[in-house]
Amino acid sequence: MQKTLVTFALAASLGLIGASAAHADTLSDVKAKGYIQCGVTGGVAGFSAPDANNVWAGLEVDFCRAVAAAIFNNADSVRYTPLTSQERFAALSAGEIDILSRTTTWTMSRDTDLGISFLGTMYYDGQGFMVRKADGIESALDLSGAAICIESGTTTELNAADYFAANNLEFNTVVFVDQDEVVKAYEDGRCDVYTTDSSALAAERSKFAVPDDHIILPEIISKEPLGPVVRQGDDLWFKINRWAYYALLEAEELGVTSANVDEMLGSDNPAIKRLLGVEGDFGAPIGLTKDWAYQIIKLVGNYGEAFERNVGPSTDIGLERGLNALWTDGGLQYAPPIR
Repeated sequence: MQKTLVTFALAASLGLIGASAAHADTLSDVKAKGYIQCGVTGGVAGFSAPDANNVWAGLEVDFCRAVAAAIFNNADSVRYTPLTSQERFAALSAGEIDILSRTTTWTMSRDTDLGISFLGTMYYDGQGFMVRKADGIESALDLSGAAICIESGTTTELNAADYFAANNLEFNTVVFVDQDEVVKAYEDGRCDVYTTDSSALAAERSKFAVPDDHIILPEIISKEPLGPVVRQGDDLWFKINRWAYYALLEAEELGVTSANVDEMLGSDNPAIKRLLGVEGDFGAPIGLTKDWAYQIIKLVGNYGEAFERNVGPSTDIGLERGLNALWTDGGLQYAPPIR
């Protein structure tokens, strides 16, 4: 019996190694097919959602577009795969997608148990609760026994259970597999409360017939660092994606935008020269051309531009930068230097 278990464990181990090796040169695979396959949500406004013409847009979509710009000099060299919370990690591990950029919370167990690597935090978030204004609820502490719409297979479900237990509240959930089902159930009155990341609550509320009929309660009950993910086992692909994220931040900090990037090619600032490939070659070590970051900024913009057009105060979602401001403005967004 022990010999059988050892043999099985060895076979499983070799299987995992084989699966990892099959995806160990993602950059070459991506170049060969001519596009990046990007895993996204089924549709969360401001983060990843298609329009009537099936053109995808959002903060997380812009990350995949940035990577495509760095590789192909074409931000549109991306195809999108909508995934539920339960499908997303399996799709990434199986090689069905090259990047998962889908409102995914960075946790220790996900980082250590699933064979995946988080690249950074595109959006610092926290879980909240939305209720109907007519119900007169003013605090999450008033939700004991209320029917709560929730998506299964998410940190949302675990966080809510912890919060209700810690505050001695009766926890009554109505669980669904898909986010769209959760929203529809809340709209149809099948539950009293909708809970998820506060940014997603704002995004869904913006699509309601009368958004002002719904309020987001003041309590934030968790830390939800949302970021893109790649498979473990391909260090070069990991670094390409991580530095694409950092380039978005570095560009904003240095004041380089899609509108002025050509002018900035003549800047005397050494940091800008390095970012744009005027001085040094920081593309070769990650398999890219020296102007990889220039292409990202020219075709997608910097992090601030992506934030403002997708979820910022001027959009229907209307999110303030808050924790997602640059470190120089009191936020948490911070990029290591390119040098």
